Amino acid sequence: MSEQTPTPAVNPVSPVVIALFVLIVGVEAMFTLGSQGFVGGPGAVGWRIAAIEKYAFSAPVFDWMWSNNRWPTEHLIRFVSYPFVHGSFMHALFAGGMLLALGKFVGDVFSQLATLAIFIGSCALGALAYGVLVTDQIPLFGAFPGVYGMIGAFTYLLWLRLGEAGEHQARAFVLIGALMGIQLVFGLLFGGSKDWVADLAGFGAGFGLSFFLAPGGWAKLRQRIRHK
Repeated sequence: MSEQTPTPAVNPVSPVVIALFVLIVGVEAMFTLGSQGFVGGPGAVGWRIAAIEKYAFSAPVFDWMWSNNRWPTEHLIRFVSYPFVHGSFMHALFAGGMLLALGKFVGDVFSQLATLAIFIGSCALGALAYGVLVTDQIPLFGAFPGVYGMIGAFTYLLWLRLGEAGEHQARAFVLIGALMGIQLVFGLLFGGSKDWVADLAGFGAGFGLSFFLAPGGWAKLRQRIRHK
């Protein structure tokens, strides 16, 4: 009698996505436990604020680097460090949950290296857009530009699938349209920062990078165009 490997009840998530999630949650756990006095002593209460000051992306700092043509490592690191610092436990949990959900879809198709490149690339380009277009003093922090990059990659996959099925490919952009609409409504009702600029840029980066990082990449897309 042949033995069959049981099918897992839940499909596994890409290890790189799990690693990003663990890093986000791990950093947040340190801040939360420190603020409650469980670790780090009295000084731990200020860990979150200190991390935001040191690792969050700052538009004024970017303006200073650009104006003086000076690019110290301690400030360049902000382009990729800010996604791992969040303003609260719920902020980190929501971002981490969305990363797991969307990273599952993206990681099923993209390689681990490509999945990581989409997340990091979307965060970096989201920060660049924030630095160029936003003049606020409010720093940029949190993983949402990278999460929106995953949405961009997911949209790319859906866009290709709809095209192959002969359906309207504009339907692939319903999710990002709905999310940005919700952000607009919340912004109008409750105010807030302009971090949606980084989110939207992160989405565009994720979608654009997918043309090169998806299996087959640019060659596959060019072949499809030639057959139209």
